[in-house]
Amino acid sequence: MSESRKDDARELKAVEVSMTSAPDLPYQPPVPKDYNPGIALIGCGGIARNHLDAYKQRGYRIVALCDSKPAAAEVLKQEFFPAADVCTNPQAIWERGDVEVVDLATHPGMRLELIRSALKAGKHVLSQKPFVTDIAIGRELVKLADENELKLAVNQNGRWAPYFAYLREVLKAGLLGDIVSCDINITWDHSWIKGTRFEELHHVVLYDFAIHWFDIVTCVFGERRAKHVFSQVEKSLAQEIDPPLLANSIVGYNGGQATLAFRAHTKFDPLESTVVTGTKGVFRSSGPPCSNDKVSLTTEAGRANVSLSGNWFNDGFAGSMGELLCSIEDGREPENSAAANLRSLELCFAAIASADSGSPAIPGNVLSFG
Repeated sequence: MSESRKDDARELKAVEVSMTSAPDLPYQPPVPKDYNPGIALIGCGGIARNHLDAYKQRGYRIVALCDSKPAAAEVLKQEFFPAADVCTNPQAIWERGDVEVVDLATHPGMRLELIRSALKAGKHVLSQKPFVTDIAIGRELVKLADENELKLAVNQNGRWAPYFAYLREVLKAGLLGDIVSCDINITWDHSWIKGTRFEELHHVVLYDFAIHWFDIVTCVFGERRAKHVFSQVEKSLAQEIDPPLLANSIVGYNGGQATLAFRAHTKFDPLESTVVTGTKGVFRSSGPPCSNDKVSLTTEAGRANVSLSGNWFNDGFAGSMGELLCSIEDGREPENSAAANLRSLELCFAAIASADSGSPAIPGNVLSFG
């Protein structure tokens, strides 16, 4: 191109942006003002340690630990809540008058009946993610909670990772305007699942892992419904486990698009990045997976480098439980309600169906997984 332009208005021309101060937004995990009920944890597997560590730091009262393997519960009791009782039968939890909230940290297969039983026993419930494998059953559980005037929330703890928590507050404040795009890219090594039950799950990346980021995309686009999603999965060269470790999804919205790329066989230099573009600004975060430490917000006022404190592990777990407790105290629906989470699952299930069929799928038309 020999023709010169006086204004040098090239498409990819670097634009100088002035620096400004970052908005002070309430991104830290919510904490109830006075409400501090007795909480029981059911399921004392590996992730339970993160739950309990977060609860101990916030001063929450764990009064009982339940697991089919009492030794696992005893170890966690001694480490985090020595005064807690240990049991192997959930019925002992349902019968306790001092337990108002139950944290269900079990796998999906056994979780459904536990949710039903907990709600019928008058307990508020925080369910592990992914919430359900069947949307119809999820709706049934939401209805059961409503009928019993109880709160049913889902542990979508990624919402309270500091960088995603700040993003959600940016969205609430309208600082990005109408959302045009959301692009998420994650490179890491998921080979650690070798020999675990996760290795038996073909779509372990799109289902068990990616549900956090499908949930974030749903948060980013708010009330706008995804029109379709197209996904692909592939096995990486030299991977030593059965589930495909490469996956990507493109989600279409009216006037917008989201892309998600998951590279789960990256042996070196793991990285996660998110870029959300709106009509009034751009949000960026990047850094180690689940620990983005470079965050910026650019608007007409300029670019702000955002300094955040905390970590996904364990602020995410504190946020999920804290939001449930605050919703009970305030008499409102929790932001991580099971009802709202069904939209994230609809997107996730459609993404998996698309990967299986090789064609786009419509979120809301695919009602189950597995």
